[in-house]
Amino acid sequence: MAGEDEALVDQGLPDEALLAEQRAYYRARAQEYDRVYAEREDLRNLLAAIDELPITGDVLELACGTGQWTGALAERAHSVTALDAAAETLDIACARVTSPNVLFTQADVFTWHPSRRYDTVFFAFWLSHVPPSRLPAFWNTVREALAPHGKAIFIDEGPGEAWREEAAADGQPGSVVLRRLDDGSRHRVVKVFHEPETLTGDLAALGWSADVRLVGGRSFIVGVAEPVGERG
Repeated sequence: MAGEDEALVDQGLPDEALLAEQRAYYRARAQEYDRVYAEREDLRNLLAAIDELPITGDVLELACGTGQWTGALAERAHSVTALDAAAETLDIACARVTSPNVLFTQADVFTWHPSRRYDTVFFAFWLSHVPPSRLPAFWNTVREALAPHGKAIFIDEGPGEAWREEAAADGQPGSVVLRRLDDGSRHRVVKVFHEPETLTGDLAALGWSADVRLVGGRSFIVGVAEPVGERG
């Protein structure tokens, strides 16, 4: 097993293989996923940020994981459609959140396209897992999903959390890390720690007006973005 993992790290795999490895990691990590919330008070406190964000109407949650954020969204929203690629994490989310206004759907955000529009598109700890080369396509999907005057709202780790990660030997600095699970397996995962000013500029170049700020020192970022020309 260790030899196979090291081969993965040394091959310099393209995005498709890297993202497949990332999906496999989160499927395998499903039973360990919530541990970090139990261990870190700052993450639990961050859940309260929902109350301060302009979440309203029909909400689309991308990469919902085990539903840590879904219940809080459901309390604010008319409806929540929560997507994740991993059936294993969705099973946990469905058991955790039983609100009648929540619909869970298995879908890969990188290939999924919306069949309707939403007032809010929300994603927590997901943007950092989008490869830089895929940011334009990802934000196009978000734009497709937003109703007129809708908002994209996101929360993620900030630059101050980079020290927690182990860089993958073959990855571009600051974009690919190595994650370890309890069974000893190792997986490459995309992890980009966005600086607010840089991300704001990148979004502007993609046609978005964004307010991105640091919270908890430099540990987390919170952002609200609207397509330019569609603000109310």
